[in-house]
This record gives sequence, structure tokens and C-alpha cells, in this order.
Amino acid sequence: MKELFVIKIGGNIIDDDMLLHQFLQDISTITTPIILIHGGGKLATSLANKLGIHQQMIDGRRITDAETLKVVTMVYAGYINKNIVAKLQANLKNAIGICGVDGNLINATKRNHPTIDYGFVGDIDEADVNVPFLNLLLTNSFLPVIAPITHNSKGQLLNTNADTVANKIATSLKNNFKVSLFYCFDKIGVLKDVQNEDSIIATITREEFNSYTSQKLIHQGMIPKIENALHAVEQGIHKVVLGHAKNIIDLVNGVTGTTIKTN
Repeated sequence: MKELFVIKIGGNIIDDDMLLHQFLQDISTITTPIILIHGGGKLATSLANKLGIHQQMIDGRRITDAETLKVVTMVYAGYINKNIVAKLQANLKNAIGICGVDGNLINATKRNHPTIDYGFVGDIDEADVNVPFLNLLLTNSFLPVIAPITHNSKGQLLNTNADTVANKIATSLKNNFKVSLFYCFDKIGVLKDVQNEDSIIATITREEFNSYTSQKLIHQGMIPKIENALHAVEQGIHKVVLGHAKNIIDLVNGVTGTTIKTN
């Protein structure tokens, strides 16, 4: 079965021009097919604040009212997406920038939470991903660059967590490819102490994750990312690794980062 790398880059990498430039140069040297999913960084928050649109985050998730939805769509599916595509083209990678709306890629459902109104936030499952569309792009040697703006098939845009998008895209393709999923951010892996890179956790299982979280040894912002990673391996993904974007080649080669295991 042909290999496929699904790579998600976090906002802190997008915010750093030098890190982003180096990361895109590095992935341009990888010959294995890639799907790249990106978050939004600080630009959406900065623009919203300049426009006087109050921003609220709960457990790392953005509350997305109607005005915020306009901002994140412009920033994620617009500037950030096309900036990444342009840089990949400069590195001779034939990238194509899309979001979950294009080609009916991701059909989402507006989140219905019992106590929190998340606004226009979308939840998705593997079955919501248009696998034939992704296969078409990959077969024609495109590198899809995906922004986490989705829709509900009734004309409503929705803002979906990029870590979740990466998880669901990876698991939706597990029957077509030998999929490895990489979560790239600004730490060398999952750390017990965010200030000490020597505290990296080399491997994490579900049982260990539950133990670490109960002891509050994992930074709260990492928890949704690890939950997505655990779900992916439990659904049969070949490999899931978390680590620093500057180390993407070493992450791919399995010599650094935190590897998520089933047991």
C-alpha cells in the first residue's frame, strides 16, 4: 500500500516567518505524497481585535460568532492558505490551496454543546470527508493545503478545529494509503514540563495519557491534540507523531518527537 503523510502545522509556526519558510522548504524535499493542514495562528485574533470583534477561547477552542466567522474565513482560507501555497510553489511543489468547502471536501455539523454556545463551530467524522476528491488531487500529484473552514451542505460556513481536521482526514484515508500523521508545533514533543525540553515523553498510550492528565503533567493546551492523535491510532493509522516543525525530517524518519501508541 502506498504511503501518505498527513501533516498538521500549528499556529505558532505560521506566526514565525523563518520557521514557516524552513518547514515548507523541508517538506518540499519529501517524495512521499503529503496532505498539509494548517491552523490560523495569531493573525485572526489580531485582525478581529483591530475590528473591535471580541474574541473568546475555551480550552483552546475559539468561540465563533457571525463576525468572527468572517474573520477566520478570510484569514485561514484566504491569506494564510495562499501564502503557504505560494511558498510551496516557490519550492517546486505543486500545491493547491483549499478548505473544507471546496469540492465538498468536509461536510460538518454545527456543534451542539449542553452548556456552551460555540457559535459557528463545526464537528466532523471520518464519513464527512470526501475521499474521492482527495484521491483525485493526490493521483494528479497535487499537494493539498487545507484550511479548517468547513460547511454544512446548507450554505453555512463553519469553523472546525485544525487538529480534528487532520485526524479525520488521516483516518478517512486509512483504507487507501499507509497513513502517517504528524502534528507539528513549536515544541520537540509532548513535555512533562513545558519549560524543559529534556522532559519529553517519547511514547504515550491511552492509559499513560489518562494517568498524565489526572496528575496534571501535560499542559492543558496539548490535551485536545493528544486526544486527536490517540483517536487516529485507535482507528488504525500506521503512525502518529508529535514534534517540532523544524524537525519534520527527523519526525518522518522516526528519530525524534512523541509517538502515540495503542498499547
